[in-house]
Amino acid sequence: MNNVFVYCEIEGTTVKDVSLELLSKGRKLADTLGVQLECICAASGIDGIEKQVFPYGVDKVHVFDAEGLFPYTTNPHASLVINLFKEEQPQICLMGATVIGRDLGPRISAATHSGLTADCTELEIDSFEMSIGGEKKFYENQLCQIRPAFGGNIVATIVNPEHRPQMATVREGVMKKEIRDPNYKGEVVKHDVAKYVPEAEYVVKVLERHVEAAKNNLKSAPIVVAGGYGMGSKENFDMLFELAKELHGEVGASRAAIDAGFVADHDRQIGQTGLTVRPKVYIACGISGQIQHIAGMQDSGIIISVNNDPDAPINAIADYVINGNVEEVVPKLIKYYKANNK
Repeated sequence: MNNVFVYCEIEGTTVKDVSLELLSKGRKLADTLGVQLECICAASGIDGIEKQVFPYGVDKVHVFDAEGLFPYTTNPHASLVINLFKEEQPQICLMGATVIGRDLGPRISAATHSGLTADCTELEIDSFEMSIGGEKKFYENQLCQIRPAFGGNIVATIVNPEHRPQMATVREGVMKKEIRDPNYKGEVVKHDVAKYVPEAEYVVKVLERHVEAAKNNLKSAPIVVAGGYGMGSKENFDMLFELAKELHGEVGASRAAIDAGFVADHDRQIGQTGLTVRPKVYIACGISGQIQHIAGMQDSGIIISVNNDPDAPINAIADYVINGNVEEVVPKLIKYYKANNK
């Protein structure tokens, strides 16, 4: 009762990274609230799945193992989560802002009459006073769900003080994956799936699946060279691929550069509606630094900005700023590293 829950996405028999990241964040939230962290693992043939999540500080694992639960389909998973929540009454539920999370989250939210905040960039516990219906009330230990709003012009803090669970989805890479204790041990509850999912919910059958691996390695690249609309053209953007090759890094892009057609691969987009990266070095070329983009790279080790606008917002968070045109600066960087790389 009143605990923090994380819905774990599973591919085959492996818990996805986005869920492990949320378990890390969920552990911190549960510690602040003084409650337990619980998670839901639903798939087929997942005996021993708890070994993957216990190191992240999970106190209780709810296992639903049945033939019809993998691959994911909407009705069975929605039914088991909703019926489990009726019993457990969690105060917080976290899910990945993925295809599955965006499908499942709203259904659970609607069924439990609770609020859901999508694509959060931060989650915090706080107490506050607010007026509802003309009456001031004090709310203690509430989940503050933080995300850019109104096109990224403001950062909004959204709360759901009157209804439970408080629900939020978070994109992969936004939260840091942190092992609490490799030897952490919790409780495993293996549920009778039939009690939670009526046979009629298995009406949809997946006949064939096609899973494509990512074409790049942006998430784990130690060096990322990213370009924005200020690159000016696809031809100029090609210089970034040459620079990244010399640095043994990967190329990323802002949404504006993607929309302008400077780079064709949408999976290179960094920011609120793309990937979140934490490289050791992030080189931003021709990127103004709108809040949506900063949300996806602000935790980089060293940030280098190449921009002809000295007042560009990204310069405020950059460790080093090269004030100049990318057409002049980037070729010089390429020439230098070609001459000095061994």
